[in-house]
Amino acid sequence: MIVHKIKVYPSKIYLPKKNQLAWKIAEIASDNSKLNKDAIEMSINRIIDNASVAVASLNRKPVVSSREMALKHSRRNGATLFGVNSKLKFDCEWAAWSNGTAVRELDFHDTFLAADYSHPGDNIPPLISVAQQNKKSGLDLLRGIITAYEVQVNLVKGICLHKHKVDHIAHLGPSVAAGIGSMLRLKTEIIYQAVQQALHTTISTRQSRKGEISSWKAYAPAHAGKLAIEAVDRVMRGEGAPSPIYEGEDSVIARILDGKKALYKIPLPKKGETKKAILETYTKEYSAEYQSQALIDLAKKLKKKVQNLNQIKKIDIFTSHHTHYVIGTGANDPQKMDPKASRETLDHSIMYIFAVALEDGTWHHVKSYTKTRAKRKSTIKIWKSIKTHEDKKWTKKYHDPNPRKKAFGAKVVITLNNGKKITEQQGVADAHPYGLRPFKRKNYINKFLTLTENILDKKESDRFLNVVQKLKKLKPGQLDKLNIEVKKSKLKRNFKKGIF
Repeated sequence: MIVHKIKVYPSKIYLPKKNQLAWKIAEIASDNSKLNKDAIEMSINRIIDNASVAVASLNRKPVVSSREMALKHSRRNGATLFGVNSKLKFDCEWAAWSNGTAVRELDFHDTFLAADYSHPGDNIPPLISVAQQNKKSGLDLLRGIITAYEVQVNLVKGICLHKHKVDHIAHLGPSVAAGIGSMLRLKTEIIYQAVQQALHTTISTRQSRKGEISSWKAYAPAHAGKLAIEAVDRVMRGEGAPSPIYEGEDSVIARILDGKKALYKIPLPKKGETKKAILETYTKEYSAEYQSQALIDLAKKLKKKVQNLNQIKKIDIFTSHHTHYVIGTGANDPQKMDPKASRETLDHSIMYIFAVALEDGTWHHVKSYTKTRAKRKSTIKIWKSIKTHEDKKWTKKYHDPNPRKKAFGAKVVITLNNGKKITEQQGVADAHPYGLRPFKRKNYINKFLTLTENILDKKESDRFLNVVQKLKKLKPGQLDKLNIEVKKSKLKRNFKKGIF
């Protein structure tokens, strides 16, 4: 790996493109490096993971709306839509829009946390859609996915967006563009311009994840993927981009991030070096913000230690800066303590999540978020007793560059009415690669079977699982087989009139 130092340059100083971050990203995207065997297998795991959560969300309102929009953009030799008959094809950017929304809706797929946040699985829907429309092979798709993960993970390691309240999809646009470029084997110059355009068009604020969180949280990554596809298309037609997009005097770093005196250190593999960043990422066992995964496991264990939950006086959670200020009481969002809050808000409230997991001793992607569940008096009592605190030791663990030492957990102190304190701590979720029971292929398959139960016919379920595990052998034009069909009668519709 090479650590690139990135800073702002005034316009009067010429910065050669080969010294720009966007070019360095484009170079590794176009280097045609050998694919790592474990990275290939993990990519297949994540395609299964994405399909699981997408199928489970097919009839949720944002997904239905996104599908209706995509259905208006049919194309003879296009891409497929999750749930829809595979013989029907649609413009790849609209397929990416709908499929990406389905993947993101439940907030239940993979994650990578470092200087910033990310759900790198968001790269997969736009890449599959473009691959289908362009008749690429399974190996082509794998190359694109592995590159996209490499770019997003390393941008997340080096550049914090959240500090400036910029949404993390600003790292997704460039990674999708790089992944598409790698998959289509585009020239370095084209990928360079596409990365710049994709970044320029995907900057937005974090209000989508603040206060009363709306359905846009599910749409945002899909929109970034759609914009990245369009950026690549424009550049392939000979168009350019704002440049240098990262280092320019009035560009992203100078005006939106750390300013003209900023210095970022971005690790990237050497040109031709095998890409393995996907192996540093991790999926969710529970449908909730990733920083709550270890705390759900912790709550399940504490339930066995607290004999009478009615005797709880207060609960203090000592955790990292990010957990405290994003999903804890440090966010200062009253909505995170409101039983009437949306599901999107509740899955970003560690107070709610911990209270429910402590009471139920389990977690369910639907039952744990129902309006009735959120309004239960005993839950509200525990919920209101919880306060989070930043502990610098946990913040340090959160940012540890060593994957084996990096931690996203907390120490929990439960104080009972009689003054007794029950204390427990946990660094990573049980399903984390370095947890008690790391997710393997069988776990991804089990998650798929659980989430698609009563939605997919067994024949279709078995077919998909068989095909996806043979992805390396799929020939050009066979990637339509990665789609999953649901009986038309099981798909909800939204017949409200729109523009399309």
